[in-house]
Amino acid sequence: MSHFLDRLSYFSQPRETFSDGHGVVTGEDRTWEDAYRNRWAHDKIVRSTHGVNCTGSCSWKIYVKGGIVTWETQQTDYPRTRWDMPNHEPRGCARGASYSWYLYSANRVKYPMVRGRLLKSWREARRSHAPVEAWASIVEDDAKRRDYQKVRGLGGFVRSSWDEVNEIVAAANVYTIKKHGPDRVIGFSPIPAMSMVSYAAGSRYLSLIGGVCMSFYDWYCDLPPASPQVWGEQTDVPESADWYNSSFIIAWGSNVPQTRTPDAHFFTEVRYKGAKTVAVTPDYSEVAKLADIWMHPKQGTDAAVAMAMGHVILKEFYFPDQGERSAYFDDYVRRYTDMPMLVMLKKHTLPEGEVVLVPDRYLRASDLEGQFGQANNPEWKTLAVDAAGEVVLPNGAIGFRWGPDGRADQGQWNLEAKEAHHGREVKLKLSLLEGEKPSTETAKVGFPYFGGIEREHFPNNVLKGENGDVLVRTVPVQRIPLGKAGEGREALVATVFDLQVANYGVARGLSGELAAKDFDDDTPYTPAWQERITGTPRAQLITVARQFAENAHKTQGRSMVIIGAAMNHWYHSDMNYRGVINMLMMCGCIGKSGGGWAHYVGQEKLRPQTGWTALAFALDWIRPPRQMNSTSFFYAHTDQWRYEKLDLAEVISPLADKKAYAGSMIDYNVRAERMGWLPSAPQLQTNPLQVVRDANAVGMEPRDYAVKGLKDGSLKMSCTDPDNPANWPRNLFVWRSNLLGSSGKGHEYFLKHLLGTSNGVQGKDLGAEEAKPAEVLWHDKAPEGKLDLLVTLDFRMSTTCLYSDIVLPTATWYEKNDLNTSDMHPFIHPLSTAVDPAWQSRSDWDIYKGFAKKFSEVCVGHLGVERELVLTPLMHDSPAELAQPFEVQDWKRGECELIPGKTAPNLQVVERDYPNVYKRFTALGPLMAKVGNGGKGIAWNTQAEVRQLGELSGLVGAEGVSMGMPKIESDIDAAEVVLMLAPETNGQVAVKAWQALGKQTGRDHTHLAIHREDEKIRFRDIQAQPRKIISSPTWSGIESETVSYNAGYTNVHEMIPWRTLTGRQQFYMDHPWMRAFGEGFSSYRPPVDLKTTAGIQGIKPNGHPEIALNFITPHQKWGIHSTYTDNLMMLTLSRGGPCVWISEDDAKRAGIVDNDWIELFNLNGAIAARAVVSQRVNPGMVMMYHAQEKIVNTPGSEITGARGGIHNSVTRIVLKPTHMIGGYAQFSYGFNYYGTIGTNRDEFVVVRKMNRVDWLDTPVADELIVPVQAQGEVA
Repeated sequence: MSHFLDRLSYFSQPRETFSDGHGVVTGEDRTWEDAYRNRWAHDKIVRSTHGVNCTGSCSWKIYVKGGIVTWETQQTDYPRTRWDMPNHEPRGCARGASYSWYLYSANRVKYPMVRGRLLKSWREARRSHAPVEAWASIVEDDAKRRDYQKVRGLGGFVRSSWDEVNEIVAAANVYTIKKHGPDRVIGFSPIPAMSMVSYAAGSRYLSLIGGVCMSFYDWYCDLPPASPQVWGEQTDVPESADWYNSSFIIAWGSNVPQTRTPDAHFFTEVRYKGAKTVAVTPDYSEVAKLADIWMHPKQGTDAAVAMAMGHVILKEFYFPDQGERSAYFDDYVRRYTDMPMLVMLKKHTLPEGEVVLVPDRYLRASDLEGQFGQANNPEWKTLAVDAAGEVVLPNGAIGFRWGPDGRADQGQWNLEAKEAHHGREVKLKLSLLEGEKPSTETAKVGFPYFGGIEREHFPNNVLKGENGDVLVRTVPVQRIPLGKAGEGREALVATVFDLQVANYGVARGLSGELAAKDFDDDTPYTPAWQERITGTPRAQLITVARQFAENAHKTQGRSMVIIGAAMNHWYHSDMNYRGVINMLMMCGCIGKSGGGWAHYVGQEKLRPQTGWTALAFALDWIRPPRQMNSTSFFYAHTDQWRYEKLDLAEVISPLADKKAYAGSMIDYNVRAERMGWLPSAPQLQTNPLQVVRDANAVGMEPRDYAVKGLKDGSLKMSCTDPDNPANWPRNLFVWRSNLLGSSGKGHEYFLKHLLGTSNGVQGKDLGAEEAKPAEVLWHDKAPEGKLDLLVTLDFRMSTTCLYSDIVLPTATWYEKNDLNTSDMHPFIHPLSTAVDPAWQSRSDWDIYKGFAKKFSEVCVGHLGVERELVLTPLMHDSPAELAQPFEVQDWKRGECELIPGKTAPNLQVVERDYPNVYKRFTALGPLMAKVGNGGKGIAWNTQAEVRQLGELSGLVGAEGVSMGMPKIESDIDAAEVVLMLAPETNGQVAVKAWQALGKQTGRDHTHLAIHREDEKIRFRDIQAQPRKIISSPTWSGIESETVSYNAGYTNVHEMIPWRTLTGRQQFYMDHPWMRAFGEGFSSYRPPVDLKTTAGIQGIKPNGHPEIALNFITPHQKWGIHSTYTDNLMMLTLSRGGPCVWISEDDAKRAGIVDNDWIELFNLNGAIAARAVVSQRVNPGMVMMYHAQEKIVNTPGSEITGARGGIHNSVTRIVLKPTHMIGGYAQFSYGFNYYGTIGTNRDEFVVVRKMNRVDWLDTPVADELIVPVQAQGEVA
């Protein structure tokens, strides 16, 4: 009001001038500014970050006033890592700047909530029963169980208390363990690098009780199997600052400005420095605007582009018509790849009778007489030919890695240019045509060709001639005698290099050569050939390939490809990735600063990994933990396998024996589990506690008892009958995740079969005859509602929360203490408690600690100190990866004996102390001092670190199993465990880790960390400022003042082998299943036909045209996965609810205009959303940014009659047999390292305009009003 009066009396106010009239002093009242000043006032600033899977890991200032978070801004105090590099800061994006909205929003989960019907049954049961008996009375009564299951997702939550929900959860867990087994208790949480302690809270609890921790990286389809296949490492990548060291960057399927916002400045800054940039993306995305060249191949055909670029690179830089071969490229592939390795060839008769040779497996030391004097693992040591023409055994193969201490070959696991037999230096032949004693013999070799496969929506390029699916090429070969002298056995061999050149169709002047005449020759894999498939002009492709390689040649490897998960979400993603990786390896870019393969999909780089695993999986108390491959698990337990329409005949190689590779997809997964290739959950149909009891009762060792039972059939693996109630998962914990609203491929199948609630599945299962499972028991009626209990921890009411039975309010990222790292920069960040958790929320650590405390009380009288049998697969980075060297042999089929840890899973008995779960949870157990710690195949002593942790956090003083052990009571205590035990944050541990690796390589690597040996990073240190991690052998790059982190750097510069069969980067994959499914060498494979539209298109018409389009789900600008998509600020910036992007041409065909309500549907389900009609989208595809919650502005679907759906409502899990391989060098299981992945981009949907928009906001009949209101809802 005073301001208003001031304005009225403006001209009559007294004034005083100064500075010769240049200044005026007035008596104006300025109290009106107080509101503004108070708005931006604060009591304190706290450092924290956002625990979201975006790769950002940005440091933020959190402003607090009166105990309330008021806003956040970006921190600007990152340490400089290089004087000659731009700063990392300021890091952040609009999404992060909106996070504080959540803390006090209506979406915030404020109190423990329980589904009303379940809580009513629980309270009734508790009046007359103890907790465990009360839970039994509910879940053993099918009517009571179905009563709450069938209303999952329909509201009806009731506020409860922490004491009550802790008792329900503990009772359910105890009952499930006692009745069915601990491996029926499952936990899903993703990406621990986002908030390591919060993840570890749940996984530690599960591991102590024997539950199963589910993988996430493969399930998200962020895990590219091509990375383990080529390198034996899962997506180790350069930090974003290394972009600035590059001089040619291809952004391939990665929309850098939109999805890597905090790092995009490096992409722009390096352009000012003169780097050339290319964008490869089918739509005109944000990154295309920043590129010098935009290549836009048809979606799903990236492998054809990469193969053609590889053809150009090989021709112009290895076999140029004029000039010399690139000396740099030649030296690089000779030393650091499998190009010189010898591959045996075997005869194969084509259908029309022509006999050709086909690549078989690598030649091994065990194949030759004397085995090169190798007593240790000769079958795992690959051979080459030296410049003198002699067959030699080079250092570095995986056989040198494992064996007893003191063995003759110890210290030869390195990439020194030496042969292992006599230790002399060698230069290996790339081609059999070079050096002394060049080969004079050639042979016709067949390679599988898939480019001619007809697909309705994807162009093909049919191979001319009779062998339309086999490429016959000319290859130099050599004869090698095998076995003992006089046996007369010999093998024809070729080098990987010679085979690779032939596969690419590159002419090299051989007599009678079958190869491309020039780049315009329409034959695989020329630029002209790809043009017909991808639509990319051949001239543009030749230009980019030539410039990419020319830059790498001149700069010694400073050409880089930034890849996003777009390429990994196709069924044949491996071919996309390997095609690109081949380019990088042929140009010598891997392990070179400014070069290489930059695959960014989320915060997968848990930098202090080995310190964290001990805490997270309770390795300080019990080993091994139970871990499971999520994709295979959900494929089985949501019954998506019953709807499988992809026939194995569609993906098998034309050179394979189709009879030997018959069966259904679920059969392959069962075989993989029983051979020890993949993990199982649940593991055995019999409770694993009971297995040990039964073994003791008959006086047998449990391991021997299990072997006997599996062989005679008295024990069955659960995977053989996933629909049997004895094999159902029973309790599921979800935390730090929106499983059902974001990552759940086949969303509607989850609702139908796992949860047993209303769903939108439109198709019928195939039936026993059509599905034809040979290994799995078929039940005529699939179960609906396998889960007894679904518990979700979240700070917001997500889709997963709405379908849960118990929803627990967790602290936000500004209300707890935690750790956070990323692959994009070398710093470790804290999450900090800026304010106390609001309402009744608690940190994840405190929530699971509460579960552990109540479990220890409730289990008394039901569970004591118990022994159980744990099955673990043949693990990567352990001697078990040498289990199965040659052919695939299945003990169940009588092809070999059942030997645990060799031909079958490892069988180990572990002891669980159930009444002391809480004491174990809150103390560092004895195994860290007794056994030590380690990771990735090396181990070291940690006694000093255990002692120091006790000094730092205090020792347990209470009587019991944990007395005298270091405390882990608070979240900061837990963070200190990680920081103390990890080589990345403790210099003394780093030096010990490098010493341990040196024992394997025979080389000294400690110089990489010795200068930081006395450095220990504490939690309070990182709260003060981000701290740069210490170089560690866990990772293949280094932290240095002279080089940015770049993956593969230590392999190239320290001569540390890659963790593959050959010890080198591999172009060739010789496992029998890789060859059988046509992926020994790279090729182009078109998207597969999932057959989900034909059975529904035109079946339920609404009067509008229907068109089938390829369904693509990229990352979005207004959310990070599903986080922020329900945030009012982000909704205001976007369309305000679910939307789908469609091309102008397709919209016109379907009669759709911008902002129309449209429906996308197929046999899997349906989605209702707004249309965004845009010329940036290619015809033939439709894009729905993931993951948009269906709880915001989503109407009902005309097809299903239920609310809209999410992007995964129209998808379904599809497995691939090559991702199941195990027990074979780099093809061995590791948690989030290798396994089946959840692809979804081959999917097609029917798109049409909606006739009627129904918001489903009233009960549909009078009789429903009363029960709805009884659940606490308003009609």
